[in-house]
Amino acid sequence: MAQTEHKILHEIGHRSGSDGLGHKASVREHQDFYHHEPKTFSDKVAYFMVHMAARGADLLFLKRYGHRAIVLETVAAIPGMTGGLLQHMKCLRHIIRDDHGWIKTLIDEAENERIHLVVYSLIAKPTIFERILIVVVQFFVYVFYFFAYVLSPRIAHRFVGYLEEEAVHSYTKYLEEIDAHPSQNVMAPEVAIRYWNLPPDARLREVVIATRADEMVHRDVNHSFADKLNN
Repeated sequence: MAQTEHKILHEIGHRSGSDGLGHKASVREHQDFYHHEPKTFSDKVAYFMVHMAARGADLLFLKRYGHRAIVLETVAAIPGMTGGLLQHMKCLRHIIRDDHGWIKTLIDEAENERIHLVVYSLIAKPTIFERILIVVVQFFVYVFYFFAYVLSPRIAHRFVGYLEEEAVHSYTKYLEEIDAHPSQNVMAPEVAIRYWNLPPDARLREVVIATRADEMVHRDVNHSFADKLNN
């Protein structure tokens, strides 16, 4: 096993029976596919932005879903940390404000997405172009999401909800590609096996299923947060 993977394993430890978000495997299996129908103007704008970005990714990556996952997870790992930071700062300003667990939920989401990035980087091996793209995308997405969250946390969470809907769709297509081409169903990295508590002989297909289940949770959480801020 590579030294980098040993280091990652040491960091994340062994998460028996959990997906790293506190959701037991039996719970994750019952997540339903869901689309939040955009009703307000801001919802439609958020959905349109995600939709256009996704179609751009379709043209760029075609059926290279592993490489698409690397860039997708780079983007997906930013909102949780950014939102958690801004919620934390808001609590400090109000001193006694109860965040109702939002900060930890958002930080956990960011950490989960970071592990996704690590796993798919070990599987797909990002190219030099993709590494440069990651840096550029990270900068612009962070700046955009920071100001979006300052101006309207509700719209920001709705945007992430739609982003996670697209992630679920993308990983579903990834599964279809693996099923159509069994040679792509390589052995799962040890990091993934330890993180999701997968069987020792787990393969890529099990990793994608576990990842998609995580994205379903993020989707539901962010749409829920947006709904609460709307009330």
